[in-house]
Amino acid sequence: MQDAKEEVRARLNIEDVIGEYVQLKRAGRNFKGLSPFTSERTPSFTVSPEKHIWHDFSSGKGGDVFSFIMEVEGLDFRAALEQLARKAGVDLSLYDSKQSGDIAKKKRRLIEANELAARYYQQSLLQNQHALEYVFKKRGLSKEIITEFRIGYAPDDGEAAVRFLGKKGFSKKELAEAGLTNRFGGDIFRGRMTVPLMDPSGQVIGFTGRIIVDDPKAPKYLNTPQTLIYDKSRQVFGLSQAKEAIRKQNFAVIVEGNLDVVSSHQAGVKNVVASAGTALTEWHLKSLARLSGDVRLSFDADKAGIAATERAIPIANTVGVELSIISLPEGAKDPDELIQQDSSAWKRVTESPEPAVEWVIRQYGAREDMTTAAGKRRFTSEALTVIRAIADSVEQEHYLNVIATMTGTSLEAVRAKLESSDTEAAKALKQVKAQHQPAAQAGDTHDVPYQDNLLAVLLANPVSRHHLQDFDTSMFVDERRQTLAAWLKQHSEPVHDELPAALKPLDTYVKIVQLKAETRYDGWSDQDSSLEVAKLLRLTEVEHKKQTKVTLINQLREAEEAGDNDMAAKLRSELLTLIKETA
Repeated sequence: MQDAKEEVRARLNIEDVIGEYVQLKRAGRNFKGLSPFTSERTPSFTVSPEKHIWHDFSSGKGGDVFSFIMEVEGLDFRAALEQLARKAGVDLSLYDSKQSGDIAKKKRRLIEANELAARYYQQSLLQNQHALEYVFKKRGLSKEIITEFRIGYAPDDGEAAVRFLGKKGFSKKELAEAGLTNRFGGDIFRGRMTVPLMDPSGQVIGFTGRIIVDDPKAPKYLNTPQTLIYDKSRQVFGLSQAKEAIRKQNFAVIVEGNLDVVSSHQAGVKNVVASAGTALTEWHLKSLARLSGDVRLSFDADKAGIAATERAIPIANTVGVELSIISLPEGAKDPDELIQQDSSAWKRVTESPEPAVEWVIRQYGAREDMTTAAGKRRFTSEALTVIRAIADSVEQEHYLNVIATMTGTSLEAVRAKLESSDTEAAKALKQVKAQHQPAAQAGDTHDVPYQDNLLAVLLANPVSRHHLQDFDTSMFVDERRQTLAAWLKQHSEPVHDELPAALKPLDTYVKIVQLKAETRYDGWSDQDSSLEVAKLLRLTEVEHKKQTKVTLINQLREAEEAGDNDMAAKLRSELLTLIKETA
């Protein structure tokens, strides 16, 4: 795919692509605009046509044209490549292996069938008075929201869509593979309001069908089955319509029903999506995490809702999002019903969520008689299953204190129960937590813009690089920064657009640092640059020692718990030395 990526990049001007999302103005060799990721008022978003990169100084984000589309559209790399390839007129199947090319062609064919079906259902809605009354009067949907979500109607004659798509050249086999027919080869959706399921770029990949004449023998809702283009465990309903609002509001709301999403958008609360009629998965949260790290669930407070929330907590920890719960007021069973009663109330509750763990613990407490020993035993057993899934030790300690307070027992007693009930299931959870802990820490290390500033001033002013001679470059937080710092330590020459061979693997990152150097440090005197370098090197060293201290404390705790006295003694010695150095 590298050849395809370079072909797409060569055909597109980065400033033209980004200019569709950000109003850019020429600023010398570069373009500047307001950040699409923050609410800034002074332009700090910069695009460099020469380097083919962008950098947002307000959020610290940056990269090439592909990373911009991934950020702004909430896509993974493949989806971003496909979207830009369509814009550039590049046929990606030419760059795939034969098998991959065949699959890509089939996917395009199935998407085309679903797109045509959506248009057909929209036309059918306009021609059916009964369906129009249901959509406009009973559901209370507006023309604007019907257009935005491409809502339609599937006729009730059994093969209307099959006949229409057959005339467009689609075979029965293709329609079956597209999820548009039942096992008998007829229309899968009959006599139903249709709501298209779209991928993040807005292409139709399936449908939800809501029956408009209640029939106890028929399911109220019917969804497209699993197909080559539709995977319910990965698709987030409403994401293509909600992504801009999620970025602006900086939080996402997940509801249970697709029509809850439609109603919410009509009420003006547009940062709302649904998990496509299935349990929340890691893929769902990853899709939203690209847009915001704040995810709020509006699930029922029944047993199923509590169980769904409990399952979501370890997934959220793994993905690295803050999970919270939106509780509906009495008298509203779901967001749609609340919106019909008072749309402003729905907006208010989305803005005042409760942390997910607190919500689950509170629900468990409400189910038990906390004045009895048996009630406290059952409550703590259930609550501790949730606490075990929390990766952060400080957060875990907080909730252990909450449990102790609710049961009127000591923190030591609650912690002892947590440790003594370390069943095989709990061990498995700890293993999962341990597997994901390095990734979470690695993600955190990228939030060190001062180190990028340090490398930028070193690039801009080679004279100041002498400060690196006695500095351990491993104190930089990741391999990219360490590699660039090590190169700068060994070289005194300027770095031009044509990068040295050793830095070419870091092409995008180095160009971002170069852009920061040009924007922030161009024209600084040698003295000012030297002072800036010295200050930022001290900050890097201090923060490195703080992180090392935290790591040693965690390792010491693990060694003590494992009974490894020799390792514990060694770690205590290292920790004492470090404390003396930082005192």
